[in-house]
Amino acid sequence: MSGPALQATAFATPEQASLLEQFLQVRDMSMRLCAPLSVEDHSLQPMPDASPAKWHLAHTTWFFETFILSQYGDPFRSFHPSFRNLFNSYYNAVGDRPLRALRHVLSRPSLDEVHAYRIYVDEAMVHLLTTELPSDAITLITLGLNHEQQHQELIVTDVKNGLWTNPLRPAYKASTGSNAGVLASSLQWQSFPEGVYDVGFDGDGFAFDNEGPRHKVYLNAFRLASRLVTNGEYLEFMRDGGYTTPTLWLSDGWDTVNSNRWSAPLYWEQRDGDWWNYTLEGMQPLTLNQPLCHVSYYEADAFARWAGARLATEFEWEIAARPLPVAGNFLECGALHPQPASGNAPLAQMFGDLWEWTASAYIPYPGFKPIAGAVGEYNGKFMCNQMVLRGGSCATPLSHIRHSYRNFFPPHARWQFMGVRLADGD
Repeated sequence: MSGPALQATAFATPEQASLLEQFLQVRDMSMRLCAPLSVEDHSLQPMPDASPAKWHLAHTTWFFETFILSQYGDPFRSFHPSFRNLFNSYYNAVGDRPLRALRHVLSRPSLDEVHAYRIYVDEAMVHLLTTELPSDAITLITLGLNHEQQHQELIVTDVKNGLWTNPLRPAYKASTGSNAGVLASSLQWQSFPEGVYDVGFDGDGFAFDNEGPRHKVYLNAFRLASRLVTNGEYLEFMRDGGYTTPTLWLSDGWDTVNSNRWSAPLYWEQRDGDWWNYTLEGMQPLTLNQPLCHVSYYEADAFARWAGARLATEFEWEIAARPLPVAGNFLECGALHPQPASGNAPLAQMFGDLWEWTASAYIPYPGFKPIAGAVGEYNGKFMCNQMVLRGGSCATPLSHIRHSYRNFFPPHARWQFMGVRLADGD
């Protein structure tokens, strides 16, 4: 599929010309992520929490049509009136939508029609961005781009889970070579003093509503591990009876382990006595020096307790990360897998590689107010029964992440690129 070319930017303000370029880059990235997939692969939905790639392509298009073109694209004619409900995700103020767990049964519209839908909306958006727009329209378009970047990460993680369910364990991409010979740096501890700190988004540019308001928190002295926990370290936890020792687990975590018969991280398999794990390059021997990946909050918490440590709070993580540049192993690197920490940085892997579970429940900051209108359902309605993760992953677009970014998932979730960094009191 080819989208609209970048042209006619002379009719837009400089800000809109830049936004138009960002729009086309983001929309192109989604298509490039789906390029290795067959038509059949686009319909994979291995579990209710995941969605088919075809649905991601359509839903991100739906966002621009529903929230932007329908309001600012006058005159605008919808591509298909039924798509307003068909590709709605959870916006109750917009209308009905199909049951999430049944998105895989939507054999129609075809993938070709979804591609045509994207082209139709992209052309209308390009035209819109070459006209003078009010600031609230630009704000919504920026939100739409960040929304699509979230779905780009979901395309990667959902496709990985879908391909893994196939007994053939097919690869999504060709191998980029092993890093088994790279030694992970030794684990050190970085200390931070007690004090009152300002946390939350502060600055120009985009941020989600859940990243503010900025406010003060008091923190006791604490220490953070210099790198993420490795596969080899977690294997020691397993060999020491980690999954069979109830005293290491939260009550709900112990119930989850037993009801799901967990005995290893997601995608780990034992073959002839050796551990392997599924990656987007297919099944690979477990690399001990690579960061531990695809564990739930319950597993992260149990491992920390076994190690005589704990998980950091989201505020401890933010204060520790604040002096560091946002750089690391992100989506654009192409590895789509966490890499071993190397070098002697006091704090490595704070950005990229893996989302880091924190000990913080996902709740509103003091004074939080959702955005007005239907898009106000974006974050606030999920502030219950979720835990916060920080830092981004190898499937996160680099331009999408910030020091104040708050990701959130239920504590049993494992299919995202989730890992562990230890913390303790100083």
